[in-house]
Amino acid sequence: MSFRGKRKDGEDHPSDENDSHAPPKKTSKFSSSAADDSDDSDDIVVCEISKNRRVSVRNWNGKIWVDIREFYIKDGKQLPGKKGISLSLDQWNTLRDHAEEIDKALGENS
Repeated sequence: MSFRGKRKDGEDHPSDENDSHAPPKKTSKFSSSAADDSDDSDDIVVCEISKNRRVSVRNWNGKIWVDIREFYIKDGKQLPGKKGISLSLDQWNTLRDHAEEIDKALGENS
């Protein structure tokens, strides 16, 4: 029998299953109750940009985010997709402060 490390005194065999150093049991990040709570009451839909895109303001992990995202329909529910961006308040304020410059650049390229 070979060991990869030094043996501690009195450990001639592997530890029992009831060892207090056993790793914690794994749990799913998404429980059935979490899936039912997908319609957060903290979401405020500001506008629908198109059929499957919308802008919303949400409170997530104690922070406020401006979320611009595509949605898809699964089992009759509208769910957020991967395509989108969540802006912090600082990022939103920066974007909003540059709105005139963005409009000017759009006018030049039209």
